[in-house]
Amino acid sequence: MTVVRTTDYHTAGEPFRIVSEGLPAIPGDTVAERCANTIGAGGSGTAPRSGPLDDIRRLLVQEPRGHAGMYGGFVVPPDDDGAHLGVLFWHKDGFSTACGHGTIALGAWAVDSGLVAAPDDGSVQVRIDVPSGRVSATVHREAGRTTGITFRNVPARVAARKIPVATSRGMADVDIAHSGACYASVPAAQLGLDVNVASLDELVRAGQEVRAALAGHPATWHPDSPLLSGVYGVILYEELPDTPQGPAQRNVTVFADGQIDRSPCGSGTSARLTLLADDGRLGPGDTLHHESVIGTVFTGRVVPGTGEGIVTEVTGTAHRTGEHTFVLEPGDSLATGFLL
Repeated sequence: MTVVRTTDYHTAGEPFRIVSEGLPAIPGDTVAERCANTIGAGGSGTAPRSGPLDDIRRLLVQEPRGHAGMYGGFVVPPDDDGAHLGVLFWHKDGFSTACGHGTIALGAWAVDSGLVAAPDDGSVQVRIDVPSGRVSATVHREAGRTTGITFRNVPARVAARKIPVATSRGMADVDIAHSGACYASVPAAQLGLDVNVASLDELVRAGQEVRAALAGHPATWHPDSPLLSGVYGVILYEELPDTPQGPAQRNVTVFADGQIDRSPCGSGTSARLTLLADDGRLGPGDTLHHESVIGTVFTGRVVPGTGEGIVTEVTGTAHRTGEHTFVLEPGDSLATGFLL
């Protein structure tokens, strides 16, 4: 009988299921190597090769134990003593190289579980190795409670601006930014769409078309690693009235093979910050107010003067939703489950 225990969080509405014990051995000296080995030779992030770890992923993300919108992470050793933990991010289709909302949730979990000691009042930094590099989650505390978490991403860069892409709804000008994963940004209005729940089917279809159209485009390839290459998420966004602190936008991020991020998307917010800074719309001290399709909010800023590309910080909240023991009994004809 297979038994898997998890701790679940949500970050601005997007789930994150954490597995920290009972995992099979994963070969590799770094988190990036473990991710590549888990995906397997000839596999891809959205079509990994079958194996023991992927069986656990499918058990936790597929029905009846999960759902098509589930997201999670396997806690693995960090690359070295400079980080507290490593993580392999997963979703219904496979594995990803970056996940800002997951990093925010892992910061809360590291403090809640006692892995990282935190003050009752003040902040503590949780350092996490992910497939795209080393990131951090600074956990902010007041009166013994976590009040927010700030995710600092790997350096990001703009890869291309205004790539013309044909969709069934007409042409769109697409911007590409690499921020731990490759994101394509599209103004929703160019496709005659509003970013709201009522338009989700059309938004998802548009996101899938944009991702397919950009397959193999040179701007989607990362110079450092094939693992970081190819469009992971398509961000369809719309402008909101500026706040006194800076620009405001609402987005829905369609990632992997048509999943919808319920949060404003942490790594996607990093991509938006990078493009806004490149546009000159986000200066020193400015803050982006970034809404999700369900109305939850991240705030983001660019960290000045690092000399490593564009470094961004995204702040949000994460809350624990449950602790679970999942079982796969012998003879269960549905095995690791199904997706509808």
